[in-house]
Amino acid sequence: MSAPVVSITWGYDNERYSYPANERSYLMKYVTKADGSLQPFDRGKVRRTLRNMGLGAEDADRIAAEIEEAVPDGVKTAAVFRMIRTRASAVRPAVAHRTNLRRALALIRPKPDFEEFVRVLLREHGYQVETGCVLAGRCGEHEVDAIAQKDGVTTFVEVKHHRSYHRMTGLDEGRIARAIVEDLQEGFRSGRCTVAIDNALIVCNTKLSEHAKRYATCRGIGHIGWDYPEEQNLKAMIQETQSYPVTIVAGVNPSIATRLATGGFLTAKQVAYGDATAISRAAGIPLREVLLIAGRARAILEP
Repeated sequence: MSAPVVSITWGYDNERYSYPANERSYLMKYVTKADGSLQPFDRGKVRRTLRNMGLGAEDADRIAAEIEEAVPDGVKTAAVFRMIRTRASAVRPAVAHRTNLRRALALIRPKPDFEEFVRVLLREHGYQVETGCVLAGRCGEHEVDAIAQKDGVTTFVEVKHHRSYHRMTGLDEGRIARAIVEDLQEGFRSGRCTVAIDNALIVCNTKLSEHAKRYATCRGIGHIGWDYPEEQNLKAMIQETQSYPVTIVAGVNPSIATRLATGGFLTAKQVAYGDATAISRAAGIPLREVLLIAGRARAILEP
C-alpha cells in the first residue's frame, strides 16, 4: 500500500504540491527538543515568550517572524531561546538581567525554599495557606507541605521539585496523594485527624507525564505543573501575579538565593520593592549586593 499523500496550495500562482504524509515538509521548519524529538517551529510560541519578556505586540510580532526566517531546519530549542534573548535585549535591555523561568525555578533549593515559594504563590492566588504539618490518618501519620483553603475547600498540598527541569513528574506522586487523602478522610471520621481534608494538590516545577495527567483527572487529584493545566499552570500563575522567584534575576547565585530565602525573601518583587537595608541585615548580604539585585528585579518587573 502506498503512503498517504498530503496536498497543499502554495506559491504566487496558488499551485498545488503533493508530498508523502510520513515525510517532513520542506515548507515547514522543525526544532529539535532537549529529548531529541522534532516538532514544528511555532512562531506563536516565540511571540508569547517575547511578550512575557515585556516586549510590545509589534516588536514581538516582528522579531518572531525574523527568527522564523533565520533559523535553520532542525535547530535546537536552546539555540532558538538564545536568539530570542539576544534580539529581545536589543529592544528591551532589561531582558539581559533575566534568566529563563524554568531554569530559575530549578535553581531554587527544594526544601524548604521551593515549598515556601509555592505557599507564597498560592496566597497570591487567593488561597489561605498554612505551613506544612503532620496530620493523623486512620492508619498512619502524614507530613504535608501545606494546607490550603479556598472557596470552602480544604486541600493538602504536596510539593515536588526537580533540579532537571526536563524530567517528567510521573504517576507515583498522584497515587501516593490519593492514598493519603483516603487515610486522612477516614482519620477525620474516626476522630484522629482534626482537619477535614477534601482533596489533594500536587505542585511541581516540571511537566507531567500523560499517565500522571490521566490518573489525576480520573481520581480527582489536583495537579499544577509547569504547563498543566492549561488555565492555571505554574508558569501562568507566576506570570499573572509577577511572582517570579528571586533566581529569575541573572547573576543571583545559589548561595545568595539561599540567604535571601532564609531571610524570608523568595520572590523578585519582595527584593525589588522591599527595604534594602532590612533585607541586607536579615539575609546577611552586603547592602550593595541587595541594591544591585533590587535594581535588576525592578527592571524585569516594570514595563
